[in-house]
Amino acid sequence: MRHSNGIRRAALATTAVTAVAAAVTGILPGTAMAASTTTTSTPPPACPASALQVSAWQAAHPPVGTGTGAAVVQFTNVSRKTCVLKGHPTVAGAGNGSPAHNTPLKVTPTGRAATVTVRPHGKAWVKLTFVQVQGEGDGYCVSGKTPAAYPTMVIGLPHSGKHQVALNDGWWAECDNKVTVTPVSAVKPS
Repeated sequence: MRHSNGIRRAALATTAVTAVAAAVTGILPGTAMAASTTTTSTPPPACPASALQVSAWQAAHPPVGTGTGAAVVQFTNVSRKTCVLKGHPTVAGAGNGSPAHNTPLKVTPTGRAATVTVRPHGKAWVKLTFVQVQGEGDGYCVSGKTPAAYPTMVIGLPHSGKHQVALNDGWWAECDNKVTVTPVSAVKPS
């Protein structure tokens, strides 16, 4: 009998200690303790068109031919806030007038799009590869179509507007109104 009284006292003491611990921590006996939540920061918003300055030049490694072949388009964040770019661009040939008056090109996307964070004064890039114009002078298209030349292109990015841009070293020349594009990248293409 003495032994069972000792067990009863130990059980009562354990229950009392558990009740005190529960009262101190705010957890009731028989309930699970919830995992603590961590605060996550809100990701930066998409770069608005007004935050981007856009420039373009002929790529160092174009396909064989005499037209533009390939171009690198650079997006510079000229705002004071960090923002993000993501996706493949749309491309349209345009004159020097309104970007709304343009000729959309058939875009073939390559690579997987990832979100690129662009800090103030930071840069991101896309590479455009065109069906190349062949020959000299006016040139020709292998397909038999007439080559097209545009003083500017309208480059659109998802959630970041459309931007009318001229090449820094000539006109945009291409065949078949087709272009292959990379997604926005934090790495400058060649």
